[in-house]
Amino acid sequence: MTSLPLETLITGTLIPYGGNRAVAVSDALAAAFQPGDHLLVVQESGALLRIPAAQKALAAAAVDRAVAAFAALGTMPDAAITAFFAGFAARLGDDGVWHAIADANARDVDAARSAGRSTTRLAVSAKMRADMIAGLQVWRAAEGGRERVLARIAHAGWTIEQVTAPLGVVGFVFEGRPNVFADAAGVLRSGNTAVLRIGSDALGTAQAIVRHALAPALAEAGLPAGALGLIESAERAAGWALFSDRRVALAVARGSGAAVAQLGSVARQAGVAVSLHGTGGAWIVADVGADAARFGAAVRHSLDRKVCNTLNVCCIVRARADELVGVFCDSLAAAGAARGHGCKLHVVGDAPLPAAWRERRVRVRRADGDHEEALVDTLAEDQLGREWEWEETPEVSLVIVEDLDHAAALFNRYSPQFCASLISDDGAVQRRFFAGVNAPFVGDGFTRWVDGQYALGQPELGLSNWENGRLLARGAVLTGEGVFTVRCRVVQGDVELRR
Repeated sequence: MTSLPLETLITGTLIPYGGNRAVAVSDALAAAFQPGDHLLVVQESGALLRIPAAQKALAAAAVDRAVAAFAALGTMPDAAITAFFAGFAARLGDDGVWHAIADANARDVDAARSAGRSTTRLAVSAKMRADMIAGLQVWRAAEGGRERVLARIAHAGWTIEQVTAPLGVVGFVFEGRPNVFADAAGVLRSGNTAVLRIGSDALGTAQAIVRHALAPALAEAGLPAGALGLIESAERAAGWALFSDRRVALAVARGSGAAVAQLGSVARQAGVAVSLHGTGGAWIVADVGADAARFGAAVRHSLDRKVCNTLNVCCIVRARADELVGVFCDSLAAAGAARGHGCKLHVVGDAPLPAAWRERRVRVRRADGDHEEALVDTLAEDQLGREWEWEETPEVSLVIVEDLDHAAALFNRYSPQFCASLISDDGAVQRRFFAGVNAPFVGDGFTRWVDGQYALGQPELGLSNWENGRLLARGAVLTGEGVFTVRCRVVQGDVELRR
């Protein structure tokens, strides 16, 4: 078979994918494609992704540096890694450094707002700064994660140990959230290196963090510059190039569901292991035995801000609907009032809502500005999986269910299989719910506890749903400490040992 370089694309050429389907090359793709560019065919969707030669080179150079840094890191003491975390945290705590980062972030926020894009996770704040510093301090204080003995099996004349070892280079593509830098840095504690590509909205902020805090901390600790590298590109193609590089040991993606799914497909096609953190949205179920006050508090405290673990769908059993729908509405309204922008409700089927709710119109704040809308909209059942990406106006779906089994069935069918909470004081019912819902995170109160640093005391690289299946041998909270492989080491005492 003759293999030739792909230098041109012709409009209308059929490109096979998925084994028995084909997609045609568009006029725009054919015109844009240049010699040296790469073409990725996403086998799951048929998407044709063009990676310009320059973006391929940027990603390859970053991985080159990370591979070299990984080899060097293996000979360095844990004390050097500890010093890096201390130095990174200290620089973020320096007001002059933070001022430079905040200035860059203000420019990013202004540009995103002008483009009508969300800034709720982009804008830095005093709390974000404190959380980043706290996360780095956690890693500074953590024990070295290299060569932990997981098990020791003694045999006659010899002993075998199962020992943790670094995985290698972690490729990290994430949305415009500057605080993720501190989370991603955790991979160094277990001896890994990382290449990061941040969403275009936050690129200026990321460059400022690297320039003023991260790079100086690496240098001062004596760690190689490539240990934590940023691909300085606003192009999505840089992420595709990174995830298609087979030298990457683990590809971690955080962002919108569609973008993360596509990145995951690119990595899997290259044979790269993935950890995907895309579609979120938590569910709360109020059962027959639900305490009304506990239910109201759970709803209210699950809507303080929009992140992946925010309440997205509420199920109330029909036998308690007349009472608890009012409690739900009061809590939703209270959450909106706390943010100063009202609320928005989507209802599947019938629900005994207060009459005034059906008639009211409200001002809803979205990424592109304020809109006047009906307070209540109807929603088709098959849209229960839609995650409401609200800005300042809490937005939730409500469905009345016949019983607990009905709620669990809806969750398993339509949700991203991420987070579910059951309000019930009956232990047996809680156990049945835990067994029946296909979710890695299950609780009995508010949903916002689903967070690595908040719940486990470790900054997270991301949270995985089970939309694409359960995870092999690890939890759905991925932290820097969890990025490892296992080696076997034998000590042979009996020189005559044989089989």
